[in-house]
Amino acid sequence: MTLPKRLYQQIADQVRQLIQSGPYPAGARLPPERELAQTLGVSRPSLREALIALEIDGTIEIRMGSGIYVLSAAKPAASGRSLGESPTELMQARAVIESAVIARAAAAMTPETLKTLSSVVDSMRRDIAEGRKPIEQDRVFHLTIAESAGNSVLAEIVANLFDERHSPMSDRMRGRFETPETWLSALEEHEAILGALESQDPLAAQATMHAHLTASRRRWLEEN
Repeated sequence: MTLPKRLYQQIADQVRQLIQSGPYPAGARLPPERELAQTLGVSRPSLREALIALEIDGTIEIRMGSGIYVLSAAKPAASGRSLGESPTELMQARAVIESAVIARAAAAMTPETLKTLSSVVDSMRRDIAEGRKPIEQDRVFHLTIAESAGNSVLAEIVANLFDERHSPMSDRMRGRFETPETWLSALEEHEAILGALESQDPLAAQATMHAHLTASRRRWLEEN
């Protein structure tokens, strides 16, 4: 059975059709994101995902500060090969699941786990100060919380969702939009999560986790 195409794949096909039917030979510049989104009747975050997919397959090139340029005017429609989950849907799923997981974790939090989380946040801070991306520390932070909830199925789901960030779609999105400034924002959000856990406040922990993952999605897809 053939799985239905993801939304970003459907929008990518619309952009391909626009290129093929319009005055857009190789080297031409496409309309700006806002105008394209209006023309196609889609949201800018969904369009941005589609453009990333088209850049990965060599149809277009996105030049920051310049525009979107056609590389191949005759690129055929995608065969259905997945480049990964939609980053928008991925972060929405993480916000729902990890917000529920942390509420369970907050009730079972131990001094040892809090010490581990504090150490991880300190490591993140050092990496950022030294110009490194603290991706592994970020993973350890989220998985430590999930594991402390005491449900191995939930912990595995959290791990699988987190690791989806290494798919072609999410990896390209991170590479384009992550900066030292976005990591500093993420660090502040991790500190707020840790503070809520130290206060043994499940509702505050749930709210700070949801706010963090929602802000992460916006940094990837709604800014710039």
